[in-house]
Amino acid sequence: MEPLPDVLRHFHPVLPSQSLRREPVRVEVAGRAYALFRDEKGSPAALADTCPHRFAPLSKGKVRPDGRLQCPYHGWRFDSQGRGSNPSQPELKHCDVKSFQVVEHHGYLWLAHRETPRSALPELPLNDGYVFGGSFSVPFEAPLHVSLDNFSEDEHTPYVHTRLGWDDPHAGQVEFDAKNHDDHTEVHYRAPQRPALLMKLLGVRDGDFFHNDWLTRFDPVQSEYVVSWVSPTGEKRPFITRANIFFVPETARRTRLHVFSFLRCVHPWLTPFLPVAAKVARELTRWEIVDDARFIPTVADTPYSHKGMRLDRYDKPLVHQRRLMERIYFRQPRAVTEDEVPAREAVG
Repeated sequence: MEPLPDVLRHFHPVLPSQSLRREPVRVEVAGRAYALFRDEKGSPAALADTCPHRFAPLSKGKVRPDGRLQCPYHGWRFDSQGRGSNPSQPELKHCDVKSFQVVEHHGYLWLAHRETPRSALPELPLNDGYVFGGSFSVPFEAPLHVSLDNFSEDEHTPYVHTRLGWDDPHAGQVEFDAKNHDDHTEVHYRAPQRPALLMKLLGVRDGDFFHNDWLTRFDPVQSEYVVSWVSPTGEKRPFITRANIFFVPETARRTRLHVFSFLRCVHPWLTPFLPVAAKVARELTRWEIVDDARFIPTVADTPYSHKGMRLDRYDKPLVHQRRLMERIYFRQPRAVTEDEVPAREAVG
């Protein structure tokens, strides 16, 4: 997928707010680099990370006392709107660089084109008693389509993960349902929860059933996972976790996952423990995603097309999501070679 289409008509989380201080920071989205910095008021700003003079990276420069970003090569300086000037030739015109919109939201910096409406900023609701447990990012050394496929099925759970979900002896006892919609997919799993000491901190007991319900959208590419547990008799366990994961293609070969973790409890008397439990849930989510990140280089060269693959029922969302990603996220079908005819919607 080289080169990737421009996708900044969608807001993307690119950097924790606290990571942008006095020095500029370079971020990448879809193979394009951006220099983030704070102006004289401390407001975040973003410019194309290329000085219009000789294409030096502006992210290697410095922020002047007047809040302008100075190029490290010849000292050209740019304000938050991209208006530039040349100190060696002040009368020189057309020194500007393209600027972008940056919004601080849920402790993150979100990047988009100037004309992208603020209404396009993804919501991360705190309704239904959810408490925000924190955010983190994990790099995946694999293309966007490989990273998304990995998070579109739980069949790999017994073999890649060690805490959440079921183990190999129970692989045949999984209940599964998936629905493909015009603009999103929905998936549900139910299976015996494997024994894991950490799970007991969230009130999970041996013999409980693991539930994973998620929804994947493409404006930008994002999935919301809701994980809960019930006893064999149907009693809800105390805590329900939610993870909102944004899949940001930094380059054609590398994807960064930005994760926002939430937790709520079903028993009011446990509410005082919710802030601490939310941090435990965030770390549990992080460990699970790091498991995926360690494994993903093994399959990083998986082709874009599913042609020739013997897909099973757990792969139902994969083919449909390719089409949604092309239509909604990229707004253009990806060109395929003659030997990359897309796989059929129906899977075995």
